[in-house]
Amino acid sequence: MKGKLTERVGYHHGDLPAALTTAAIELLDERGMEHVTVREVARRAGVSPGAPFRHFADRQALLNAAADRILVDFEQWQLGMVADVEGSVMRAFGLGFVRYAIRYPRRFELMKTRVFGDSRPAELHQRLSDIERSLADIIVADQKAGVLRTGDPEIVALAGQAIVYGLSQMIVDGYLPPDRAEQLAEQVLDTFGLGIAN
Repeated sequence: MKGKLTERVGYHHGDLPAALTTAAIELLDERGMEHVTVREVARRAGVSPGAPFRHFADRQALLNAAADRILVDFEQWQLGMVADVEGSVMRAFGLGFVRYAIRYPRRFELMKTRVFGDSRPAELHQRLSDIERSLADIIVADQKAGVLRTGDPEIVALAGQAIVYGLSQMIVDGYLPPDRAEQLAEQVLDTFGLGIAN
């Protein structure tokens, strides 16, 4: 599984934007989005407070870069969940979404504000489109395999996304008990699956 984006001790040479992005994700995972500041990211990367501004116009640009990296990891995580799965690939894909939110709640919060909101930065459109295309392909494949009923893949995808996004938010908000969150998510996805199973 992917998800380890933070293998770095300090910046010495090479790709400073990548080092700064890694430091931002470390800080996000440890303390939350509100604590990701350009100054602290620079300190963690071992560069001067002004160095990040040669690559990122402001904090928002740095957060967008972190969201972009997280989206890549998120997609790889979900695709890893569906590798060699038996039964509904769509279910495994959706469960991957929920498990990512359980494991990385602060990354989910960043994606919620940067990726799933109405003010999505242009540079993240393609990443999200790639994930949505993967989901559409999975739905069509499940339909062809007879696992899912025939129907508009876009509507099936939207319904599935609404379920897993809502479950993830409930988990991150603490509405679902953490020790049972994954089990409850599986049960909800199975219940949803009964409505679209062939």
